[in-house]
Amino acid sequence: MLLKYFLSSFLLLQYTLSVDVDLAAFNITVLDSAHRPVAGLTTSNFHVYEDGREEKIKIFQPEDTPATVGLIIDNSGSMANKRPDVVTAALSFIGASQRDDEMFVVDFNHRPWLGLPAAMPFTSNASELRAALLQTRAEGTTALYDALELSIDHLKDGSRQRKALVLLSDGGDNASAAKLDEVLRKAQQSSATIYCIGIYDPFAKDKNPGVLKKIAKVTGGESYFPTTSADLREIWPRIAGAIRGQYTIAYISSNPTHDGSYRTVKIIARDKRGKALEVRTRPGYFASK
Repeated sequence: MLLKYFLSSFLLLQYTLSVDVDLAAFNITVLDSAHRPVAGLTTSNFHVYEDGREEKIKIFQPEDTPATVGLIIDNSGSMANKRPDVVTAALSFIGASQRDDEMFVVDFNHRPWLGLPAAMPFTSNASELRAALLQTRAEGTTALYDALELSIDHLKDGSRQRKALVLLSDGGDNASAAKLDEVLRKAQQSSATIYCIGIYDPFAKDKNPGVLKKIAKVTGGESYFPTTSADLREIWPRIAGAIRGQYTIAYISSNPTHDGSYRTVKIIARDKRGKALEVRTRPGYFASK
C-alpha cells in the first residue's frame, strides 16, 4: 500500500520522485531512422530487460518534462582564449532550456566549486546563471575528475527526476584527487545523462577527447567536438533539445540481491507500427549494497 501511495503521488506531481524502494531509473533518447527525436510514445512502446529478464515499468515520464541540469565549465589556464565563446554558448543553452528546469553551475581549475551562491543550490533564473558564468576567469591547472564528482553528488539534491550534466573541457586532468575509474563508476550509479563538449587547440598537450567520449558513453549521452565558434553555438541548443526530448523510465529490479554488482540493461522501443527505434541510454547500473 505504501509503495502504491508513493507511486501515485509521483504520477500526480510529475516533477519529483518519492519512493521507499530501490528504483532503477533511465533517461532515454529515442530516434527514428533519420536520427530525429521521436515524440508521443507511451509505456506500451517500451520493453526493459535487465540481464536478459524483462522488467515491469513502474514509472514513465513523457518527453518535455522539467529536468535538473548542471553546467560544468573548465576555467583552467588552457581555456583562457576560449572563455568568451564558452560563456556566450552556455547562455544560449540556458535560453533554450525548459522554463521549469532547475540548473546549477560548477566551475573548476585546480579545484571545483559551485558557481551559484551558497544559499542558492539551484535556480531557474537566467540572470543568476549568467552571473555565475561570468564571475571567474580562466587560470591554473585542471581538476576535471574532481569537478565531475562534485557535480554528480550535487545533482542528487535536485528535485527533478530527469537529470543531466553538460561538461565543457579539453578532457585533460592534472590536478584531481579523484581517479577516472572512480568517477566513471559514480557516473554509472547516477541516473544522469552526461553530454561532453570538447574544446581545445589541435596542438594542445593536455587535451584528451577520449576521456570525454568515455564519460558520455557510459551515461547514454553524446560527445561533441566543435572546430569553430559557430559550431559551438549550435551544439548547446541541440543538447537542450535532446534533454527536453528524453523519456524517463524506472522499474524495480526482479533481482532482490543487493551485492553492488553491475547489471546490464537493454531498453527496446517500437513505434505504433511495431518498427524498431534507436534507443540511447546508459547500458546498465550498479546494484546497491
